[in-house]
Amino acid sequence: MARYVIFSMAIFLAFCMLSCKAQQQPCATYKFSNNKQFSSCIDLPVLSSSLHWNYHPSSNRVDVAFRHTGVTDRRWIAWAINPTSGGMIGSQAIVSFPRTDGGLAVYTSPITSYGTQLEQGNLSFPVLDLSASNQNNEMIIYASLELHGNISTVNHLWQVGPMSENTPMMHSVAPSSPNVKSMGSLDFLSGRITTTRSSSSTLRNIHGILNTVSWGILMPIGAVIARYLKRFEAADPLWFYLHVSCQLLAYILGGLAGFGSGIFLGARSHGIEHSSHKIIGIVLFCLATAQVFGGLVRPDKDSKYRPFFNWFHLLAGCSTLILGIPNIYKGFDILHAAKFWRLAYSGVILTLLLATLLLEIYTRWCMPVAKRSMSDTVDNNTSTVVAVAAMEV
Repeated sequence: MARYVIFSMAIFLAFCMLSCKAQQQPCATYKFSNNKQFSSCIDLPVLSSSLHWNYHPSSNRVDVAFRHTGVTDRRWIAWAINPTSGGMIGSQAIVSFPRTDGGLAVYTSPITSYGTQLEQGNLSFPVLDLSASNQNNEMIIYASLELHGNISTVNHLWQVGPMSENTPMMHSVAPSSPNVKSMGSLDFLSGRITTTRSSSSTLRNIHGILNTVSWGILMPIGAVIARYLKRFEAADPLWFYLHVSCQLLAYILGGLAGFGSGIFLGARSHGIEHSSHKIIGIVLFCLATAQVFGGLVRPDKDSKYRPFFNWFHLLAGCSTLILGIPNIYKGFDILHAAKFWRLAYSGVILTLLLATLLLEIYTRWCMPVAKRSMSDTVDNNTSTVVAVAAMEV
């Protein structure tokens, strides 16, 4: 019995040890080839990276090692602290990449714009003992930072991107990309890390949704209502109010909110240009604004200027549709939107096209035939009544 209890306890203890080892973070078991020792580490949530550090509260100095694994091609890596905000602009970065001559570059780079190519420069705090290594499919940056003020919690960022010769190129900015999720706050004392999402990424998504709903859906629906529903006598004047409501709501969402958010994003994204998308957006805003003010001064039906207004209204409306829908797809490409959203929007457009085709067939051919048949019936009934009246006389 005693042997059975001892054996069971041994099995239990072995299981606990294996469980603890399995739950241990990979960074905690990593051994640096240069025999450097770090008392704290954390596996970062994205980009196959980890951060190791020793924090010295008395001097507010921190020794760090930023490690990126799974390296199979030439790329740059960077780790940064942002003393002023949680975003990219203002961050103080340490960069490393393999040069074309086989050497390894490692330097500091202050980030002042979204279009940065990680140019070398001094940071807002001293950086000592800067070095890097690139071996066994992993890159590591080593540095000692002398932070200003008695702080232990910082906003930090980490990135990985492609290379062109010896120039770091822009990393992915797709909303689903891990590159837009690689930021957060870090407490050097407790090791607690909190990830945050880029406000610019959220604003880009809002910009895309607003413009898709307005220029890409509401505007076409309003055009279909104006072209076809007004041909039904029972829909007068309801079609007019529906048409105005759709177009006005589309102008508020896309022309004001969507266009305004696009201007704001352009102002913040220095060095990032989507020229054709931007130019089309400006043209759309001008056309829609002209339509709104034109509707306010619309001439009466009997006015000699009414035909000119009708032609302008038609041309501006068609131009808005012709430019708006392709620009939505350009926006999907810029945002690297998931395939589902592109397919969903394509389904909406195909549905509108099918509805337009059916209404065109009905109003162009079916309605005239029905009207002629009704007119013939009325004429026959009138002739019959006249004949009967004549016979009675």
